[in-house]
Amino acid sequence: MDGIRALTFDVFGTVVDWRGTIVREMSALGLSRGIEADWAAFADAWRAGYQPAMDLVRRGDLPWTKLDALHRRILDELAPRFGLNGLSEAELDAVNRVWHRLDPWSDAVEGLTRLKRRYAIATLSNGNVSLLSNMAKRAGLPWDVILSAELAGCYKPDPRVYRKAADLLGLEPHEVVMVAAHPSDLRAAAAVGFRTAFVPRPLEHGPGSTAEPAAAGEFDWTAADFVELADRLGA
Repeated sequence: MDGIRALTFDVFGTVVDWRGTIVREMSALGLSRGIEADWAAFADAWRAGYQPAMDLVRRGDLPWTKLDALHRRILDELAPRFGLNGLSEAELDAVNRVWHRLDPWSDAVEGLTRLKRRYAIATLSNGNVSLLSNMAKRAGLPWDVILSAELAGCYKPDPRVYRKAADLLGLEPHEVVMVAAHPSDLRAAAAVGFRTAFVPRPLEHGPGSTAEPAAAGEFDWTAADFVELADRLGA
């Protein structure tokens, strides 16, 4: 732990339960509007469009586009399939902003609050700054600073995102720990010199799913949740 001064966190799936929140909100909307659909399948399909949409930006097929706009692009494609094409523009905008209202995992606020006592804690997400700020306010996430791929003008796992985060924190990469439930994110951070903490979230994709696998000892720390991570990091 010597030399660690900050922790940066992936957010979707690592800090917040995107799937569970979307299923709950869309089930309530469907009930109120008389729309019958498989809302778990809707949540999965919306998330499945995430990487392909960012790939359009990565390849230069789209100019830099905030995640809010990419989420809306995917939503518009899914709307006819799930009976949402009868919603007004204002209603679709409210649906799209569900990503601003995601509920945290049960250990997240407690673990982050403990970690904050010893380290600077920051988001490091592909979510845009306004999305992450609104989410933090609603969910009580005690970030010291909101960092986003938006500030680098490119999406993770581009190494520029991690380097930009370290630079904005005024730190060398080895002084920062990247915390994520996704090994691919941690590997990209490690490649630029970050230390790494793996916190698997086996329920990210719903009951019966499994966490993305990682090799034993691949990362500097592995913890079952943020409370255990705080224990491991002496917070």
